Amino acid sequence: MPNPPINLNEITQQTIAHYDGHAQSFWEGTKGHDVSQNIAAFLGACQPDKILDILDFGCGPGRDVLHFKALGHRPVGLDGSAAFCQMAVGLTGCPVLWQNFLELDLPGQAFDGIYANASLFHVPRQHLPEVLDKLHRALRSGGILFTSNPRGDGETVQGLRYGNYMELETSKCFLAAANFEILHHYYRPEGLPRDQQPWLAIVSKRQDKASI
Repeated sequence: MPNPPINLNEITQQTIAHYDGHAQSFWEGTKGHDVSQNIAAFLGACQPDKILDILDFGCGPGRDVLHFKALGHRPVGLDGSAAFCQMAVGLTGCPVLWQNFLELDLPGQAFDGIYANASLFHVPRQHLPEVLDKLHRALRSGGILFTSNPRGDGETVQGLRYGNYMELETSKCFLAAANFEILHHYYRPEGLPRDQQPWLAIVSKRQDKASI
């Protein structure tokens, strides 16, 4: 028998509830992760020698928000988990938006860059165009979108967490449709054979939409 259809709103709430219930263990397990390659790729594509307004999309407990702040930038966090948002505010003292990814309410042209590390793959595929459009509108002209997601082919639910796994070509289609130009991409962890690199990172630039 075919699998029953996924209730996207329900699985999104279950994904958020999973992180709410495992917030402290998630922090303990990820606070020491080396994401310097991702941060360097993101900031290297942004305007140099400028204090940047950055949205950390799916900021979790705030590890990278704190790093961006320490570098002198103006980061704002965003997460669907209330527990993560509370932890991120306590850790960083920065603004953190508590928003479900499917119900985003972002200011227009407010950010020089959006850093989405291990977060956009939680957006159901049918909602991804809408979410990318909202991120596009939140970026200033020429702004940078960084994404890093586990790669693969298809949508899955593992435990209580939804995942939308895409390879480069599928990612290109979604980004191009949302008016993002891919500047470069790479696979992680660095220096391993491709079959041992489960992560795909993409650096994209916001393109202005053509007027009709």
